[in-house]
Amino acid sequence: MSLLDTLRRLFQPAPPLVEHRAAPVARPYHGLREKSVQCIGPHGLHRMAYSEWGDPANRKVLICAHGLTRNGRDFDFLAQELADHYRVVCPDVVGRGRSDWLGVKGDYGFPLYVSDMVTLLARLDADTVHWVGTSMGGLIGMLLASQPHTPISRLVLNDVGPVITAVSLRRIGEYVGNAPKFPTMAEAEAWIRVVSATFGPLTDEQWQHITRHSVRPVNGGFAMIYDPGIGEVFRAMPVVADVDLWEVYNAIHCPTLVIRGAESDLLEPSTFQRMSEQGPRARLAEIPGVGHAPMLMDPAQIAVVGSFLLDR
Repeated sequence: MSLLDTLRRLFQPAPPLVEHRAAPVARPYHGLREKSVQCIGPHGLHRMAYSEWGDPANRKVLICAHGLTRNGRDFDFLAQELADHYRVVCPDVVGRGRSDWLGVKGDYGFPLYVSDMVTLLARLDADTVHWVGTSMGGLIGMLLASQPHTPISRLVLNDVGPVITAVSLRRIGEYVGNAPKFPTMAEAEAWIRVVSATFGPLTDEQWQHITRHSVRPVNGGFAMIYDPGIGEVFRAMPVVADVDLWEVYNAIHCPTLVIRGAESDLLEPSTFQRMSEQGPRARLAEIPGVGHAPMLMDPAQIAVVGSFLLDR
């Protein structure tokens, strides 16, 4: 082809555009998404898994942090109810759920847990968050909320406060890391119902949900889905007195709700009442017929949390 032919082709009028209808915009996926983030500790890197619900572009972020041997799937019922309002993120604290187990068991502790949560918030690009924490997850929330420039702007403490009783710590130490292997899921559920009886009256569906996300397959049976090494660390610290964290609690300034299981041995009535008078002067809610800790699965408990978070 000559140079002249090439120039003629280049400068020919463009063919008319064919009109296309724009494809419909997909609605955000509000179901469960399983993700992870890489964190660093004293002895190297580890992966922290988390479950996410709601619109991933929503700037309103709710973090739900679980108890000592639990995992983020405890919050499935709560997350589904609040997913229209929040991007709900439920991490598995390292050593639990789908997260990595640490090689050096002595690294399990609140300095690492808090550091991991800061890494998670950076991954989420969340400048401010609301926080729901059950037991250990509440302590992590307290520690973060007490810091200058904290990202937590609204805090729910589920059956935990600035005084942790020695009797409850000894009770927890008896079973952490000592769970047997289970030949069947039915036997796992039966055991979990006994050791977790303080969760209060739950439906069969709720117990099955808890069990399904509490165990992992091993050698033709099932074992709990947390690192037994957590128990080693827990029992390495002799429990001789209650743990006092009033200094931490009194440094919290954001609106705070404290939920107590009416039969709890971890959060005593006197501490519960005093939490409404000191620090953030928390709003109080007590759940009858429940010990440590309310699971936030039934509609009434979810309504207590939702009403406070959404300030209704």
